[in-house]
Amino acid sequence: MSNQTKQKVLFICNQNSGRSQMAEALLRMLYPERYESYSAGVIPSQVNPYAVKVMEQLGVDMSSHRSKSIDEFMDTEFDYVVTVCDVAKETCPYFSGRNVLHHSFSSASSEGGEEEILASFAGVRDEIKTWIIEQFGK
Repeated sequence: MSNQTKQKVLFICNQNSGRSQMAEALLRMLYPERYESYSAGVIPSQVNPYAVKVMEQLGVDMSSHRSKSIDEFMDTEFDYVVTVCDVAKETCPYFSGRNVLHHSFSSASSEGGEEEILASFAGVRDEIKTWIIEQFGK
């Protein structure tokens, strides 16, 4: 399937540090022949290293990912724009003429020891993966 026939999907979160980054990588991992995936944040920060670690558990390398602003994509045509947290839904500018979806995924906890934090991020990753399969795997 050529790039012209792939559908473009943009995942938006508040900081583009965890949930939207994992969603971008998961969609790319699961359906590379059908979708081009991107992610951005309303107030971009940096990619959370725990998000990178839990994606590595699935064999996905996110080490080159960077946190991006939604401003970078305002002139890009997307087939789907997905907000993955309530803050992004409330503050995201309107992308006209697109399929706009919203799913408020859990926020991973950065409290506790290394194992607890990794488990929290893995739980969010798995929640996102299940939703992506249900939403885009048809």
